[in-house]
This record gives sequence, structure tokens and C-alpha cells, in this order.
Amino acid sequence: MGITIFSPFPTVFLILFLHFLTAQSSSPPSIYDHLKHNGLPVGIFPKGVTDFSIDPETNRFQVNLTQPCNSDSQIQFHYDFNITGILSSRKIANLSGMSQQELFLWFPVINIRVDDPESGLINFDVGVVDKQFSLSLFENPLDCTAVDPNDSFSNYQEPSMLRGTETVEEHKLRATS
Repeated sequence: MGITIFSPFPTVFLILFLHFLTAQSSSPPSIYDHLKHNGLPVGIFPKGVTDFSIDPETNRFQVNLTQPCNSDSQIQFHYDFNITGILSSRKIANLSGMSQQELFLWFPVINIRVDDPESGLINFDVGVVDKQFSLSLFENPLDCTAVDPNDSFSNYQEPSMLRGTETVEEHKLRATS
């Protein structure tokens, strides 16, 4: 009659191995996760953002796109190669790299905020005015069509080149003088 000795080492090893695999497979939070965590809709940025960084102390972030693009939605947005800002609860401040089109003119989006989530509205500060839109328009990341960064005056006006309410014609005059 033999005595069987049970060794806990294989069981402990298996548990540690499974824990290691689970920890390795969980990916770091995306920019969309950071937006949700701060009470903002994920559709502020276009689909497919994979390259971004955020400073955990200042909440300053940078989103990098493979190329500039324009949103394919009822509200026209332009996204530059790099989009930066400061993320806080229900707000993005000091935003750069994102513009909104209004009556054929592009205005830089400076701040985005959700004052009252129950209102169902999101505010985009475009410098000259605050634009309010339904939060439901930003439930999902927007589709975005690539634009040629060198083709600044065909179907797209370079937003960062305009000053305030300057028209394309005024910009061309200023650029040539």
C-alpha cells in the first residue's frame, strides 16, 4: 500500500501561467476608452485611431493619424495628422488639429465639452461661436476619408491656414502677398 503525495506546484504553476496570459492579452486603454472614462462620446475622433499617447499627470494627449481626413457624416470635421489637447471630465481643452466646416468655411475646434449629459448635447467651441450637436451623432467613431495634405485648395481648405472668419479668397490674397 503506497502513499500518494500531492504536490501543489503544478497547480500553482498553472494558475500563475494563466494569470500571466490574461495580463498579457489585455491591451492598454485606447483613446476611445479614455474618452468614455471622462464622460465624452467615442465619436469625437475618427475610426481606426491606434497611435496615441497621454500624459497621466497632465492628461495632455496626442492622437496620430496615418493621414489627414475628413469625416463622412452630416457634420463635417477635418482631422490633421496630429490632434492634441487636454482631456478632463466631460471636456477637451486646448484642442488643435481638428476643424469643423460651416457654410464652406473651416473653423478650428478649440474646446469640446458636455456640460450636462442629461441634456443630450455636446458643445464644440470653434472660436467665433459655440456649436451644439446631439450627443447621439457621436456614439460611434466617425468614418473618415483621407485627404491629400498637399492639395489644400481643391475640395478642402487647410483649416489651420485660415484666420477667424477669413474666406478662401482672402486667404489666397494674404498668402500671395
